[in-house]
Amino acid sequence: MNIAIILAGGSGKRMGQNIPKQFLNIEDKPIIIYTMEVFQKHPNIDGIVVVCLEGWLEIMKAYAKQFNITKLIDVVVGGENGQESIKNGLMRVKKDYSKDDIVLIHDGNRPMVSEEVISDNIAKCKVYGNAITAIPCVEAILQTEDQISSTYQYNRENLKRTQTPQAFKLGDLLSAHKEAIEKGITNSVASCTLYIELGRKVFFSIGSEKNIKLTTPDDIEIFKALLKTKKVGWMK
Repeated sequence: MNIAIILAGGSGKRMGQNIPKQFLNIEDKPIIIYTMEVFQKHPNIDGIVVVCLEGWLEIMKAYAKQFNITKLIDVVVGGENGQESIKNGLMRVKKDYSKDDIVLIHDGNRPMVSEEVISDNIAKCKVYGNAITAIPCVEAILQTEDQISSTYQYNRENLKRTQTPQAFKLGDLLSAHKEAIEKGITNSVASCTLYIELGRKVFFSIGSEKNIKLTTPDDIEIFKALLKTKKVGWMK
């Protein structure tokens, strides 16, 4: 079984709006619903758990019903940070699924994730035990200590930009969270960084430049443009 844990627990301060970014309406539909619909339509996704901002659970459930998200298993409250929110989602999935089932951790504000990206994430996880959606780094990356200058560059050939979903065997990720608490790791920014901090190896699956994370008002404008864009016929 393949279960999506969709993270919608952020307050969206950088978006600068009056409501959390995942609940902003774009073309008469909340962003979180665009995200959920991709997993709803994917033939290999068996269920969805949403980790939601406290006070928005019933709204989330109402939206799911309105837009016919029938794969929704439950909506649970998020934690103090991303690591705790993921753990809350895992504990809910644990009630109904086995340690060998696959969980896909996905940002609720990445609504442009494609069926191809999800499929490859699942496929790579089945082969390697985990899979981190990632894309090549094409920009020059410079290190700075003072935020205004740099004297050091990274070799971009050795760098990857990670996205979500990030897939793991349920038992393995639960084990990682337990080990992290024992070692005092309480605020890792993502599941892939948690694994790295624990000395575990992660493996990559294909990502996409379109799989953007909506964080600022500029991102919303890009998202609206992508919604209206169709692939050029002659492109491979």
